[in-house]
Amino acid sequence: MPISLIVASPDAHFRETVHEHLLNIPEAAVVAEFPEIALNLYIRVLHELERHPTAALVIDLASDAAEALKALERVKQAAPGLYIVASHHQADPEITVGAMRAGAQEFLVQPLKRTELRDAMERLERASRRSTTAGAQLGRIFTFLGAKGGVGTTTLAANFAASAAQSGRQTVLLDLNRCAGDAALHFGAHPQYTLWEVSQNLSRLDQALFEGFVTRDSTGLYLVGPPDSLEHRDFFSGHQFKDFATFLVEKYDVIVIDGGAAANDELVMAAMPISASIFLVVNQELATIRNAQHYISFLMRLGMTQDQIKLVVNRYVKRSNSNLAAREQIQETLNQPVYQMIPEGYATVLAAINKGRPVVAEPGSAGSEVETALRAFTAKSLGMAAAPEVTSKPGRFALKRYV
Repeated sequence: MPISLIVASPDAHFRETVHEHLLNIPEAAVVAEFPEIALNLYIRVLHELERHPTAALVIDLASDAAEALKALERVKQAAPGLYIVASHHQADPEITVGAMRAGAQEFLVQPLKRTELRDAMERLERASRRSTTAGAQLGRIFTFLGAKGGVGTTTLAANFAASAAQSGRQTVLLDLNRCAGDAALHFGAHPQYTLWEVSQNLSRLDQALFEGFVTRDSTGLYLVGPPDSLEHRDFFSGHQFKDFATFLVEKYDVIVIDGGAAANDELVMAAMPISASIFLVVNQELATIRNAQHYISFLMRLGMTQDQIKLVVNRYVKRSNSNLAAREQIQETLNQPVYQMIPEGYATVLAAINKGRPVVAEPGSAGSEVETALRAFTAKSLGMAAAPEVTSKPGRFALKRYV
């Protein structure tokens, strides 16, 4: 059976060493690597186990052994059958025993030796590999990020959330666009409370209190966004938001984040690593595609995987136009498959926004091409429908000049 490894380490040299040592081991590869070890590491690991059910975890304890051991223990609780290899510069009993008690099957001393890693992989091959998860299934975060402003990121996020809620899933829509905060417009909502109130009550937050701060839409979703007052726009730190996001995935089925076009926003950056999918929204304009190149490169440098990043082409038009890129050109330029295309439907979308209802909840939009595509997008992402074939397969990411 092929060996698939998930490597978690803030040390780039450690991650690279694992890659190099695997070169001489047949059918062994790193399928994901995480440059941060935090208590919510288990969320990222569970997402990867959905894609690679027999993968094992290699975790570096050296940077902060106490925190890494807590993260290891939480991962093991979430996936009891996961095979874990722990590593540290020291092999003293406190660390090795702590790693084994937390759930590791192997312990390797750094710097990693090729022979020792090979022996560990041989033991992994002989072990029974399973990724059985404990307890209830965690919710999933879907982050929407625009390659530039005006591409319809909020519209897609709002309709995705509404469609998910209509399917019976407990859904939360978080508007993290601090400058615009337009998600409420799509629901005709005038929220009484915002993320400011949530941030002020994090220490005592439970599900009942949280739901007291949100706006409940008739589709069933919970909506909460930024405060209007500029002096309250810094409502969370990145660390606080990680804790808040962990709370949400343990309580709700679907968490949709409207990140606007702010890929480097502290809160959006905190959300993306634990997102099941990052929907990078583009259109067919060359300037947007150029921006998307930079965004993809940036996200991958931050440790996002190519599986996480999904291209969504909004307002797609089929007719030939030399100023607009076709689907094949977009895929070739970005070296990513187009995950979903939403057809141009400006009149339908604008009419729905003016009525304060998402397209998928506006009776006048029923059966329109854009409404059908929005529902298919949500169904595909939530596993409610078979995914269409991808017409081109991405290779190793490389920036290319669009011509």
